[in-house]
Amino acid sequence: MSIDWSAPWLAPWRDRGESVAQSVRAGVAQSAALNQAALAPVCFVPQSELPPGMAYEQYIFDTGRVPTRDGLHDFFNGLVWQAFPLTKKRLNALQAAQIERSGIQPVRGPARDALTVFDENAALLRAPDALWDALVAKDWQRLFVDLRPLWRQAHLVLFGHALMEKLVSPRKSITAHVYRVVVDDPSIASMDAWLALDLNADKLTAKPFAHLPVLGVPGWWSENEDPAFYRDDSVFRPPKTGSAVGAQPLD
Repeated sequence: MSIDWSAPWLAPWRDRGESVAQSVRAGVAQSAALNQAALAPVCFVPQSELPPGMAYEQYIFDTGRVPTRDGLHDFFNGLVWQAFPLTKKRLNALQAAQIERSGIQPVRGPARDALTVFDENAALLRAPDALWDALVAKDWQRLFVDLRPLWRQAHLVLFGHALMEKLVSPRKSITAHVYRVVVDDPSIASMDAWLALDLNADKLTAKPFAHLPVLGVPGWWSENEDPAFYRDDSVFRPPKTGSAVGAQPLD
């Protein structure tokens, strides 16, 4: 398990992550290693415990047990369960409600798709209005160059476990679905409590996300010190005509 814990985007995850990774390297099964800290409201179990034909999300909802494979994807999922227990329980309950309503279909409906996008690829941003507005507008020059000093007032925390897995091998094109959090205290505990109350299927189905190539975040990648970094239209794409994200203005 080769993870560069000095990466700035992993700073909120380093303490708990290094501990679990050390246990895995010592030969402890990944599910057992995630259980050692007893920080999550669920129990991690080997993937083989998931009954054939049963939906993963439904099994977690019914049993409080999370089928876990070896590897980075489920490793980061376990860390998110530890850090955001209220939000993960809320997402799981919303998924279970969709399954109860529509059953398991060959193609997920829009609500389950949106819940999965959040779970897998979300990043949480607490930021001044000017930064959020520029991000929504995909005004990359304003967001990253003109307003660069304002990033010192922002807090960006990765949530999606697939997003964190991808960033183990960072590349410029990796893009997060950013969800704005409106909290006075930028701690993970405060974000967790707020999200557990804020998230619902209808809101997520409306796609309240802004797209952010995460290596553009000031301080996260040395190459972005050069303004030319943001002129790569294959990554920092201009907005599509008529595209918009529902803003969540600060009070």
